[in-house]
Amino acid sequence: MERETVTTEDGVRLWAARSGHGAPVVFCHGGPGLWDYFEDVAALLAGVATVYRWDQRGCGRSERRGPYSMARSAADLDAVRRHFGLKAMALLGHSWGAQLALRYTLDHPDRVRALVYVSGTGIDPKATWREEYVRNLRSMLGEHVDRWEELQKHDRGPEEDREFAVLQWSADFADRARALEHAERMATPWLGVNFECNATINAQDKRHWGTPELRARCESLQVPTLIVDGAQDIRPRRSVDSLERALPRVSRVALPQASHVPWVDDPDGFRTAVTAFLADRL
Repeated sequence: MERETVTTEDGVRLWAARSGHGAPVVFCHGGPGLWDYFEDVAALLAGVATVYRWDQRGCGRSERRGPYSMARSAADLDAVRRHFGLKAMALLGHSWGAQLALRYTLDHPDRVRALVYVSGTGIDPKATWREEYVRNLRSMLGEHVDRWEELQKHDRGPEEDREFAVLQWSADFADRARALEHAERMATPWLGVNFECNATINAQDKRHWGTPELRARCESLQVPTLIVDGAQDIRPRRSVDSLERALPRVSRVALPQASHVPWVDDPDGFRTAVTAFLADRL
């Protein structure tokens, strides 16, 4: 893996890495406020794609400096594209990163050959699914829910931030016997959640998602799109139905034994779905 530093137009330094061989695929990690956790996905696609990974501004190994916004994140993604000399690329986004990849594709459809939308939450307002998600989260935490609630209620240092994240992330894996183990792995090394970035962008998303303008833009998008779901995701999968209905060139794969991080729960199923889609379009 080759590590590089991407400099944005306003001078922020972003961590980036390149690996594999084949057509270019740029990854967008979730959050907002997290960092790239796609090492396993890069390995799954190593034989079919050149994978480009990056930490979004203010996150992980990138410079911890704003401003933070969806538009700024999309501009930073374009800086990654320019840095690596990519005329066009496929995008693979996960969770909030799927929303970012969709936004970039809507803004620059000529620069995106294909979009892989993994475990996103669609284009309806968050209020349409948030309450059910919270119920599912609390249920999945089981015996750990009291500790999770306690950590929510007070200011936390780095160690408690990590503990809180591990508990919450553990709800995102279908294999309950190994859920904490998987969450611990995602939190290692611990690079610290950027809560300012998270709060700022999430507040902006509330104003943007669910608008007729967004739906109309999706309806006119001609970029081939694959939606990949884990059927056991605690975020109700019906939240993505409106996006599937809006996109004119879309296919969808639901992995029955997977949750929010499908490449961990079902790596073979995930790889098969993504590589088959990309092979026909790159």
